[in-house]
Amino acid sequence: MMLRVMLTRRNFLKSSAAALPVFAMQNQPGFPKPHQPLGVQLYTVRNLAEKGLPGVLKQILAIGFQEVETYWNVYTHPAKELRHMIDDAGLSVPSGHFDYDGFEGKLEYAKQLGVNWMVCPMLPNNQQYALEGFHTAAKQFNEWGKRVADLGMRFAFHNHDYEFKPYGDKTGYQILLDETDPNLVFFEMDCYWITQSGHDPVEMLYKLGKRVRMIHLKDRKAGFPPSYDMDEASSHFTELGHGSINWMAVIGAAQQMGIEYYFVEQDVSPDPIASIRSSYRYLRSIM
Repeated sequence: MMLRVMLTRRNFLKSSAAALPVFAMQNQPGFPKPHQPLGVQLYTVRNLAEKGLPGVLKQILAIGFQEVETYWNVYTHPAKELRHMIDDAGLSVPSGHFDYDGFEGKLEYAKQLGVNWMVCPMLPNNQQYALEGFHTAAKQFNEWGKRVADLGMRFAFHNHDYEFKPYGDKTGYQILLDETDPNLVFFEMDCYWITQSGHDPVEMLYKLGKRVRMIHLKDRKAGFPPSYDMDEASSHFTELGHGSINWMAVIGAAQQMGIEYYFVEQDVSPDPIASIRSSYRYLRSIM
């Protein structure tokens, strides 16, 4: 018995000593690091999902994604049924988009779905182009942030480009930042729409700091002017690595800022599955 104990201890020490160089290597630049989970905003595959969501979820997993972010059209399924579909596909659902109109009516649904984040994806049309609309939204977001937190989740707002239209020295986005509680209201930064509005997503990440916890990854074709709307003239979507956004810089900044979730999205694509597959492969080549 004593001999066996001595040999076991000796082997343990030997194994531990052998492991030390590996541990040290893991802290060296260039040593492979564990992959950050990547997700898909299901709006990207909305036309396919309406025909058969379970099959689409399995295709998403097969590409390599581990997470999905839900949106309003899939809420035709009861929350527990939708969660069951996502679980069966081998995916998780940390976040969901819930419309401004009717948001409060989805609080219990989101809780049953089991998301960590309830995200308001945009303001109603009649609030998008007047500063008063943003003041109203800021007050509403503070209220929703408290209610969402009381249910064990967190609240965030997802940007487009209209929030960055200047009104003198102010923008609607700045009002949302200034007039909301940083402990209750966070932001999901859409890199495409930030770029489309004429801003740099890397600079915006550093400006927002810990208030941005999730990002949407979608690329923008080069050579088009910025805008503050979401009409056809603002639609320049393409797969990651095929556009004008410096993704190495974006991902580097996001990792430094401790971004929690990364969701690939492409608003328009003739073949959504092929698009998200291409974007996934590109992301895995740089992160």
